[in-house]
Amino acid sequence: MERNSLNSLVVYRKSLALRDMSEAVATYFSHNREKLSWRKIDSFRDDITASLLNDASLITKEVEQAALSNSYSVRMRSLTFINIMTRNILAYCNGLERDGVKEKEYLNLLRREIKIFRTSFKKWRKSFHNRND
Repeated sequence: MERNSLNSLVVYRKSLALRDMSEAVATYFSHNREKLSWRKIDSFRDDITASLLNDASLITKEVEQAALSNSYSVRMRSLTFINIMTRNILAYCNGLERDGVKEKEYLNLLRREIKIFRTSFKKWRKSFHNRND
């Protein structure tokens, strides 16, 4: 697959949507609005939001890598990594909730976005298993 055709992949577009939603939630819940510079993390909540941003960005990068790679092992490693990162994001939602976030509807929006991404991801992942590389 060529880099130009990434936007034709549903899972790639969903990863971008997940990244954007994660960024919005992280920015909203962060105590330190300047923390996006990665210089200093002042609180548990800032640590969670920084991890949320990082993992959401990594999901998009791993989708790109899996889509563009011709290596079966590289693709499988990326798919495994994406699974781990989506579980992490769900854990970050739970951590933010336990940290006292009152606006749980934003966390539920992010959880819904993860569910939508995972549905498209599972369909996409199955397409790799059906190919003869």
